[in-house]
Amino acid sequence: MPLTATALWLNTAFSGFDQAVTSSIHHLYELAGSVMTPFMELISLMGKGGIFLILLSLCLILFHKTRRFGTAMLLGLAIGALAVNLILKVVIARPRPYADIQGFFYPLWVLMGQHMESDMSFPSGHTNAAFAAMVPLFLLGDKRKSWLALVFAVLMGISRIYLVVHYPTDVIGGLITGTIAGMIGTLIAINLPSPWYRWDLKKRKDKETSCSDLAS
Repeated sequence: MPLTATALWLNTAFSGFDQAVTSSIHHLYELAGSVMTPFMELISLMGKGGIFLILLSLCLILFHKTRRFGTAMLLGLAIGALAVNLILKVVIARPRPYADIQGFFYPLWVLMGQHMESDMSFPSGHTNAAFAAMVPLFLLGDKRKSWLALVFAVLMGISRIYLVVHYPTDVIGGLITGTIAGMIGTLIAINLPSPWYRWDLKKRKDKETSCSDLAS
């Protein structure tokens, strides 16, 4: 299958950058040996299909105090997934780094365990989902602690490069799309009608009223 014009441009224009960044990240393997690999695999697994992040956002929605966080996260994830999986990956159609068995990335991919992915490479869906979910937590949370959410998102991107299932430019693309999606999700969430954020309080008040009526 011939490369699209955009995929060919990415592969040629950023070849040196992608190789240099991947080599730098793989110094982690050289420094820590196999200890680092299970950690990176775990981080990567937490982004697979966005399932963990979706479940986390739904859990936050259940509680009044965290509903705004969960709503913004879920909206960000939905917007990011639509943009990346239905549009960008399909249109750009960039093959994975390990697709070229004669290329620079293939032996590194073999070394990391040959993790296979079924879709196209640009942008990184895992990184997109991580930033789409974590940017709302950062924006809406206490900045003294909420910056840790961004650390998780950055680690997600690093894990994808470490496992050689994405080029660094794929991860940067996912960072950009995910950040934009997270910001849009946050903007929508803070402008939703107030009843969305009070429905559990109303149910609680009605329950208390019913209990009072029974007691009297």
